[in-house]
Parts: sequence; structure tokens; C-alpha cells
Amino acid sequence: MTHRPRRSALYLPASNAKAIAKARTLPCDVVILDLEDAVAPDAKAMARDQAVAAVNEGGFGPREIVVRVNALDTEWGADDLAALHLCSPDAVLVPKVMHAGDVDHYARHMAATTPIWAMIETTASLFRLDTIAGAERLTALVMGTNDLAKETGAQPGRDRLPFVGALGLAVAAARLHGRVILDGVFNGIDDDEGFSAQARQAVEFGFDGKTLIHPRQIDPCNAAFLADAAELAWSRQIIEAFDRPENQQKGAIRVDGKMVERLHLHQAHRVIAAALQPG
Repeated sequence: MTHRPRRSALYLPASNAKAIAKARTLPCDVVILDLEDAVAPDAKAMARDQAVAAVNEGGFGPREIVVRVNALDTEWGADDLAALHLCSPDAVLVPKVMHAGDVDHYARHMAATTPIWAMIETTASLFRLDTIAGAERLTALVMGTNDLAKETGAQPGRDRLPFVGALGLAVAAARLHGRVILDGVFNGIDDDEGFSAQARQAVEFGFDGKTLIHPRQIDPCNAAFLADAAELAWSRQIIEAFDRPENQQKGAIRVDGKMVERLHLHQAHRVIAAALQPG
């Protein structure tokens, strides 16, 4: 199984060529070229062209390049997906998913090898997390907490108390089906303390990373998801133990006097992946 760091996923409007160029030098793990919310209607076509050009040009190093498209029921959605046949992003992020059938609907309009990431940002999706996470071609869930707040009328503070249940269930669904899951954005660009607190909360929930709206959030986000030296050392010890020929087929082994199962091996790989540095 391949484990990639996805601690920090930065949204960038694909209409902003300077921002796209700058992203090639930023220490984020994922760049999300946005064709949807961050782009005005009269700039949609231009943003689409720039996203395709950026993916084809490359130069992003180890960073994953994901394109968020407009919904298929909008006037831009079908053109977005058609244009992405001209390039090969690492994934396509699809918005406003309500059920697993939506994921399948997008898949029929996409290249067969392109992974799908799905936004969890509708109230309907919260009641279908299991089936959405289990949809074929889906590899990641991304929380859209701003849209959830709009739909529910909730007024979440830093602790996001109204969404605690939804966030926990979304992580559980992702883990059940072996999917990546990223936390929603923090809107306070200048509130460093608030961002760090919410990033730590995301770690506590078990998210793989967090979506970001500004480059200044990258470093504290990466730091929040980075394990301490002791946890890194223990994770390496677990991986090395399971890699020994006599342990490769075992489901549980003894490591340093402790019983360790393969679920701990998976967790160890995630910890080590989060320690990798992009760029």
C-alpha cells in the first residue's frame, strides 16, 4: 500500500496564474486547483484552460495535483470534466455529493484511471457516508464545513461543536473503506492561534490532513500532523518488525514487549508518511 503525506491541501483559484506558479514552491502536500467556489462565473472558462495547462506543464514535484470541478448540474460541470481528458491530474475533486450514485455519475464522464475525491458538504451526504465512502473509484473524502454550516444553519466556533458528530462519523466511514479523509478549511486567515487549535482538533479526530485557504496556514498545518520523535521511532520499529521474513505473513507480533497487530502497521505507515517533506 502506498502512503503519501496529505497533511496540507491548499485550495487555489485556477484563474490566478501567479498563485499556481507560486504553488510549485510551497511546502504543501496537495495543491487543489479550484474551478468551483473560488472562481467567478465570467472566469470559469479561463480557469479551466489554466488548470489543464498547469497540470500538463507539471513542475509541482511530489505534490499531488487535484482539480476541483463544478457540479455536473451546472453549466460548467460537463465542460470541466471534458477538458480534464486533456491532462492527467492526480485526482478530481467533485462537489455537492449527496449519495454514491453521484460518484458513479461523475466517473462515467471521466477518464477511467483518474481517482475521484468527493466533497462532503451537503446534509444529505451525512446520512450516506458509508455508501459514499464505499463508492468505486473514490479514494478520498474532503469535508466542506462552510457549506454544511450554510445548509444546517449552524454557527460553529473554533471547537466546531455542532459538527463533532458529523466529523467523527466521516472519519469512521473513511477508515472503514480505506479512504483518505481531509478536514475542512479554517476561515480566519489572520487567526494563527485559532488555526493551530483547529488543526490539532483534526489530528485528534483522526483526519489525514486539512484543507487550507492561504499559504500562511501550510507550516502550522504540517507541524500539527507531524508526530513527535518518540512516535516516529516507534512507528519505524513496527514497520521494521513486520518487514522481517518471519513476520511478513503474521497478523500480530511482539515488538519490544508489546503485542502489535497489522492495524498498527497501517497506522505506522501513516505516521511516517506525514513526516515526509514536499518540495
